[in-house]
Amino acid sequence: MKEEVVAIKRFKKFLQVEKGLSQNSIYSYTYDLKKFSEFLSLKSKNILDATQEDIQQFLKHEKNDKKNSTRTLARSLAAIRQFYNFISDNIDTNIKDPTEKIETPHVEKSLPDFLTVNELDKLFHSISEEDNYELRDKTIFELLYSSGLRISEAIDLHNRDVDFENMFVTVTGKGNKQRIVPIGEEAARLLKKYKRESRPTIIGSRESEFLFVSKKGSQLNRKSVWRLLKSYVTRTEIKKNITPHTLRHSFATHLIENGADIRSVQELLGHMDISTTQVYTHMAKKQLQNIHKIYHPKG
Repeated sequence: MKEEVVAIKRFKKFLQVEKGLSQNSIYSYTYDLKKFSEFLSLKSKNILDATQEDIQQFLKHEKNDKKNSTRTLARSLAAIRQFYNFISDNIDTNIKDPTEKIETPHVEKSLPDFLTVNELDKLFHSISEEDNYELRDKTIFELLYSSGLRISEAIDLHNRDVDFENMFVTVTGKGNKQRIVPIGEEAARLLKKYKRESRPTIIGSRESEFLFVSKKGSQLNRKSVWRLLKSYVTRTEIKKNITPHTLRHSFATHLIENGADIRSVQELLGHMDISTTQVYTHMAKKQLQNIHKIYHPKG
């Protein structure tokens, strides 16, 4: 049991230091390993002695008893597979990867929701610039849409990361990789107004290196932004399930729809793999199909 705990701790450190994964990704990996370890303990086994049959039984248990989705099963298997690859490469070369012959469950790629330009206008018009907190929130939402940032990237921005002269922000994305992302004129206008009028009032005499701050003067957190966006959406007639990530999806979709090449969009989004970006070309095609169906005489 002690060896198992040590192995998982070393794997966690490997993900953090060598792979440079975010805390959220590391949590997901270790959470899936913990579930697998607990399942094995019921069979009086530990993770270092697991077999292919044990993993298959675990996945079956997760699917039939826990009612988990195919996407969740695929994620769990990916975490277990990464763990055994790490073990065989770094701890014990005699341990054979028990996931080697297990096929990853096929996950259908679902098209993420996005907002139309008209819906975005309704959302932004519902948020006041006269209220210090609403101005802050509107600035964040505009930045998410204008630059396609992840919410974690936006709330991690420091004051020094905004370059108004050259109209870009320096973003630290997944794996601590930095990229330069342009900001639009509206986002720049709101950022200037927020920094001039809203932020000094919110933070008061306190100090913070973070651009977006809470009423306590600390870094604004992602859950708060998610909750705030939901509350603003209720002011509109928009019925879609909107999250901060929806604004990022909208950014990418509108670029593709207006003719941006996929490599440029990949660079702007900070995607490692272009296949991740390609979902937006499918979204654009689907939108065109819907337009054809509605407006063409034989649609």
